[in-house]
Amino acid sequence: MRAPQQFCPKHGACRTIRQSFKRKSEMRLQALLALFCLASPWPALAQQAQLPMVELFAGMHRIEAEVAAHPESRQIGLMQRSFMAPQRGMLFVFPDLAKHCMWMRNTLLPLSVAFLDEKGVVINVEDMQPKTEVNHCAARPARYALEMNLGWFRSRGFASGIAITGVEKAGPPR
Repeated sequence: MRAPQQFCPKHGACRTIRQSFKRKSEMRLQALLALFCLASPWPALAQQAQLPMVELFAGMHRIEAEVAAHPESRQIGLMQRSFMAPQRGMLFVFPDLAKHCMWMRNTLLPLSVAFLDEKGVVINVEDMQPKTEVNHCAARPARYALEMNLGWFRSRGFASGIAITGVEKAGPPR
């Protein structure tokens, strides 16, 4: 069945032809974008955008944290990111209570990491410099690690013993 012919009074051109051309152009653009994403040197960035978010609180300070609960998302972390808003961070959820360590390979931002116990209480805070492979470890067994911009915890007076609430909303590690 043919589409009805609707003529443009100004140009005399058939609207259905223009609509068809527009749809084909949109499909070509979508295909090009898909190819670009597949050929990207940072395929991890597409995966990071899909991480779930959780709202945490450190005293009166609200934190919007991406949740890294899978082995792949924990391994990628905040790699290749060049900016992170002041209230944003990443919560790493570990499958076991252990002395976990973090490093900064391919991470462009200077970060501070707070290691947390199973209740969200800060064990210790470590400052980490970009593009380094120095290990920064929990002082005792931790269930979580919360990465924020460098100095975030220090500038708010947070150290060992302070509770970060809402970590239980992140769910179990996968």
